[in-house]
Amino acid sequence: MVYICSPLRANARFTMEENLERAKAICRHCAVNGVLAIAVHLYFTQFLDDSIEEERVCGMEHGKALLAMCKEVWVFGDIISSGMQAEIELAEELGIPIKYFPDVDAWLRGKIC
Repeated sequence: MVYICSPLRANARFTMEENLERAKAICRHCAVNGVLAIAVHLYFTQFLDDSIEEERVCGMEHGKALLAMCKEVWVFGDIISSGMQAEIELAEELGIPIKYFPDVDAWLRGKIC
């Protein structure tokens, strides 16, 4: 089980919708290659509103609980958001291995995770 760490909110390159589509593509690639991918920003945004601070915090706290259950954290993209940084720091504190994939498109063209 791998925790997918990628941006949710809009940044200099991608809108929130584009970030969600990229996360879906990452998770699909993982799934078809036999990797159980946990992308909390795909799951929690289905019923929590990221624009409401209390709900964003709730989602992040639940996400941290799921991160603690994962074997690795995979960080996607070359823009690290504040939420992603918090996830990376938690993984470091917990001793969970972290892998970085700055070029998402190149990674998606790969045959294995």
